[in-house]
Amino acid sequence: MNNKNALLIIDMQQEDSFVLENFDAVVSQTIALLHTARHQRVPVIFTRHVNPADGSDLPHGEPLAEDGGPSTYRAGTRQVEILESLTPHADELVIDKGRYSAFHRTDLDARLKSLEVETLIVCGVLTDVCVLSTVFDAFALGYRIRLVSDACTATTQAAHYSSLLIMTNWVYSLELLTSAQCSKALENRGYLSLAPEHPDMFAHQPHELPGTIARLQANLVRTQE
Repeated sequence: MNNKNALLIIDMQQEDSFVLENFDAVVSQTIALLHTARHQRVPVIFTRHVNPADGSDLPHGEPLAEDGGPSTYRAGTRQVEILESLTPHADELVIDKGRYSAFHRTDLDARLKSLEVETLIVCGVLTDVCVLSTVFDAFALGYRIRLVSDACTATTQAAHYSSLLIMTNWVYSLELLTSAQCSKALENRGYLSLAPEHPDMFAHQPHELPGTIARLQANLVRTQE
């Protein structure tokens, strides 16, 4: 088993309250990456965001339905189930969480340590919320991180790319790579990735944001050449 890596697929659920950019492409790229991970016997872990149906133990300000329960990711509904095209195998872990980070009040860290995982491959939704929170916690816990740029998305491309920039600036153990390059890495073939060369590598002022996103995109395109 290739147990130095594990694939973490974050919150790829039926919940349809958010319109996500390029979601169909993200699903397709996740399916391809999942196929490679399974073929290479890389441990696969899914997370589901699940809010208690009765509205208990919700963060302050969590959007509520008329009955006082959560308006999204409500336990017991179809919306919390993982997409059928990504259905977990019987031997794959599914971890339910009630907060953004996959590590918050879950046994994910213990599970990874029991598998002797050193590098966490992260994909899923939303880039600027659950993915971002999970990546920072993984970094704090000492994991190396491969973040799959085209197997994540958010409600806007601005949110997606801004989050990629933040993580590339400050998660020193991070490799940013595409799903195709990540599959090559798992197959022990030559691959290309973007790794931070120094802190705040993509520093920018507000008026420079579009150009900085373009610079990040250009670096990612070069990793595929």
